[in-house]
Amino acid sequence: MVRCIFRRAPPSPLDAAYRTDTVLALAAQMYESRDFSAMPILADALQDAGCDNADVLDHCRDPEGAHARGCWVVDLVLGKE
Repeated sequence: MVRCIFRRAPPSPLDAAYRTDTVLALAAQMYESRDFSAMPILADALQDAGCDNADVLDHCRDPEGAHARGCWVVDLVLGKE
């Protein structure tokens, strides 16, 4: 869980084109509910939107990753700092 929260985001911000309605809805739902079981689905949605950042996609798809509010990928998608 520590890696989820304290992992540094990629140096550049997430491309606005990747923030589709689906991506934003998934991220917001996980953030609000604190249920991060949809992280692999978020990875698929980001990839469908054109995201090819391996750090982002691998983090979402990590089968051993425990995610929590403050997850750097969800925060990146939602524009939180």
